[in-house]
Amino acid sequence: MKNNKLSFVFIVFWVSFSTLAQLAKVKGTVLDAQNHPVSNVSISFSGHFTQSDAKGFYSIKVPVNKKVNLVFSHLTFKKATVSLLLKNSSDYELNLVLNEFEEQMGEIVISKDKKIQIHGVTAISADIVKKIPGANAGIENVLKTLAGVNSNNEMSTQYSVRGGNYDENLVYVNDVEIYRPFLIRSGQQEGLSFTNTDLVQNVNFSAGGFQAKYGDKLSSVLDITYRNPTQFGASFEASLLGGSIAVDAVSKNKKWTSVTGVRYRNNSLLVNSQDTQTNYKPTFVDVQTNINYKASEKWQWSFLGNISQNKYNYQPLIRNTKFGTADNPMQLTVYYEGQEKDEYTTYFGALKTTYQASDKLKFKFINSVFHTLEQEHFDILAQYLLTDNSTAIGSDTYNASYANGIGSQLNHARNDLDALIINSEVKGFYDWAKSNLEFGVKYTRESIRDRVMEWEVVDSAGFSVNPRILEFSREDQPYTSFEGPLAPYRSVFATNYNTINRFSAYVQWNAKSYLENAVLWYTLGGRIQNWGISGTNSSGQSQTVFSPRGQLALKPDWEKDMIFRISGGYYYQPPFYRELRDASGVVQDNVKAQQSVQLVLGNEYNFQMWKRPFRLVSELYYKSLNDVNAYTIDNVRIRYAANNNAKAYAQGIDFRLNGEFVPGTESWFSFGYLKTEENSNNKGYIARPTDQRLKFAVLFQDYMPSIPSMRLYLNLVYNTGLPGGSPSYTDPYLYQNRLNDYRRVDIGFSKVLIDANLIKAKKGWLGNFKELAIGLEIFNLFNNQNAITNTWVRDVYSKNEYAVPNYMTTRVFNVKLNAKL
Repeated sequence: MKNNKLSFVFIVFWVSFSTLAQLAKVKGTVLDAQNHPVSNVSISFSGHFTQSDAKGFYSIKVPVNKKVNLVFSHLTFKKATVSLLLKNSSDYELNLVLNEFEEQMGEIVISKDKKIQIHGVTAISADIVKKIPGANAGIENVLKTLAGVNSNNEMSTQYSVRGGNYDENLVYVNDVEIYRPFLIRSGQQEGLSFTNTDLVQNVNFSAGGFQAKYGDKLSSVLDITYRNPTQFGASFEASLLGGSIAVDAVSKNKKWTSVTGVRYRNNSLLVNSQDTQTNYKPTFVDVQTNINYKASEKWQWSFLGNISQNKYNYQPLIRNTKFGTADNPMQLTVYYEGQEKDEYTTYFGALKTTYQASDKLKFKFINSVFHTLEQEHFDILAQYLLTDNSTAIGSDTYNASYANGIGSQLNHARNDLDALIINSEVKGFYDWAKSNLEFGVKYTRESIRDRVMEWEVVDSAGFSVNPRILEFSREDQPYTSFEGPLAPYRSVFATNYNTINRFSAYVQWNAKSYLENAVLWYTLGGRIQNWGISGTNSSGQSQTVFSPRGQLALKPDWEKDMIFRISGGYYYQPPFYRELRDASGVVQDNVKAQQSVQLVLGNEYNFQMWKRPFRLVSELYYKSLNDVNAYTIDNVRIRYAANNNAKAYAQGIDFRLNGEFVPGTESWFSFGYLKTEENSNNKGYIARPTDQRLKFAVLFQDYMPSIPSMRLYLNLVYNTGLPGGSPSYTDPYLYQNRLNDYRRVDIGFSKVLIDANLIKAKKGWLGNFKELAIGLEIFNLFNNQNAITNTWVRDVYSKNEYAVPNYMTTRVFNVKLNAKL
């Protein structure tokens, strides 16, 4: 009751104080290019909101003697921002003409792709990317809230799209393809994603049926553009998980610009919340820069560079995991000796030149180098005790009556990899009346030096467990002596030195026409790639694939604002190095490109709800896959069979409703249904490792109407259980087991101390900031126990094997400070 009274007093004080501030009225009419009034335009600043009426008229009150950025937004037009500084409280008339092709943001004009809506590409605001909370905040964190994008590992930035795996997604930054490290097997080893969110300007994402200008992958495209600044600026972020600094620089003559970011991350806060107690000393650091030089009106140059060093030092100590049922509670206790020392160091550089040959013809010349040095060294002895638990699950104490299983496991690895990837590419663009032609040629050279040396020894009840592939009877051990050969339970020894040369080219034609009163857009194109493998265990033969693709979009002349889309074609994925290496570590150069015939039907409906703009996007898709390279997933490591003995399919439907559920903010609700199965060697169809049947997600932003500087950000994801609960050595046709459903809610609260839209008079050192905010984040708000895999432990009495969940992070609190100069 006392708290309620205090809240009431505070609200009365706030309202009374607000009425003392001088306000001015801004009013006017919003028009389109033909001088027709535009209704339902959202006009907002710093949480205040209004809308234009049927005649395009609007009226809004703003503070006096303060700089205010009025934002005009409408689903049909590009956003416009107008800066105002009113000296007195008199009315001010502002009539605005909205533009269909350019987005005006202060002094910055961003040319936005006119066909984003037509091609079914999802555009994600850079502002959302920075604010939405998550254990691995960033672009991938937001992608996981979209229908069709799935992940059940908050420690990882990797994701699967519509039944594909982590290796089937294309990522571009400033037109340059981005690569990931090869050896990472656990999400907590990843550290930092390549993309630095402090430098991002535009984010576009396609979940399938993408154009021929993009590369040869089967699932998705993430296309990112970094910022080209117009004035000096700086920002920094600090939290319990690390920090970052970004600096914008512009030369006096405006010809040179750059954005540079430095990031540091430490996942100890998250790792320490898991069941396993550890000495965990990671250092994830990277430096990234994007430099632009405008030599003339025809020539522009840019350089994108990145140096990243991930050192992962991991020393497990003890693990206690409770599992089982209320009738049969169990506990696994593991004592560890040894440690793991991994290091992933990557160097990346790309030089891009843009030449405007004429008003209609433009070329881009792109050259990039990616070099990764990786080591994975560990010796870890795990001695386990499996007991029954006489107390209820969830209790902090337990009473074990007897041991069901006891044993030990020793894991050893000395894996080293050195990979150098060089790309050289030319792209061309030719425009005429209502059409556009794009074409390109690319050469890629991949040099891989790889040594795999790892083994595992398992000891249970005092005897060494042999691998299941040895055909010797072990049913009566340890009562009868075993006279067969002793061998590690699992071992991989291989050395590979390989070079892959790739030549690829594409051409696509974009055009617009009219069908009576309806507008029709279409894109037709194709890609071709030839590659050959030389080196260890390679015959030197080459392979070639051709990939035709097409898209068609129709906007009927209806009262309702709708667009219908159909896209698809033949998509090929020529094997990358990891897809060539089989379970024994040996390269198989006869692996073919996986083939996918895709069809995507989409609809986009723009409408008004609560007098605010909303959009409903729905897509129905089907993929038929041939020459499939079957694989298993353990955490984030993918093990390929390195053959093409399977076929598969993926089918599903995705929905996303987004709009201003709260005035002036963007939120969305996503729902997806997916079914994907594969058939290996004609044994019949079973679920693929990425068969994520149901997906529901919410990304929500809110603020307190009376205190708009108080913000709330919500990230909610629910996924049904993935296959992968069975031991890795079992035949998947004999053992189809699923993990439990994945449920997670991350929430963030932020107090904006200084807002760029309401710049206050400078007072002390705080006057140097354009933006300043402090926030509290709660990861896994409801403390759900989500498992990424299972550990399998044998009971020597019943001969059973128990699935012990490997749980992810529990509830974690994080404090964050953001500032911008």
